[in-house]
Amino acid sequence: AWSGLVRPDHVGAVQLAGLALGGTGALLAAWCIFSFALVGRGTPAPFDPPRRLVTRGPYRWMRNPMYVGAGLALLGAAVFYESLPLLLYCLAFWLITHLFVVWYEEPTLRRSFGAEYERYSQHVKRWWPTRLPLEIP
Repeated sequence: AWSGLVRPDHVGAVQLAGLALGGTGALLAAWCIFSFALVGRGTPAPFDPPRRLVTRGPYRWMRNPMYVGAGLALLGAAVFYESLPLLLYCLAFWLITHLFVVWYEEPTLRRSFGAEYERYSQHVKRWWPTRLPLEIP
């Protein structure tokens, strides 16, 4: 109870919205994991990263859909439970993730995939869906 994760008395519109957000985030994250395995021939884990730059699936529309999916899942839980502490945790997740992506992940991808990643990052936005998805040759 101290964390704000108290079972709601009833399931109303707020809880349904939380379930929708959380479910969408979980599905998006799962789609990303499958894309890493099938297209990139690797995993999200640093000890087995994708061997090819993944620009298919949800990565056609945004560069970091796995983090967006995880963030939506957290946000969905905060909404479902109407939990301010969980919402603050979600905000901290977004800030830390953004800093990690900018300071570590993007430079690492530039070193690993060079011009291919540069072209990709020029056409696909970091956090928001790109209106017209990247056309893959």
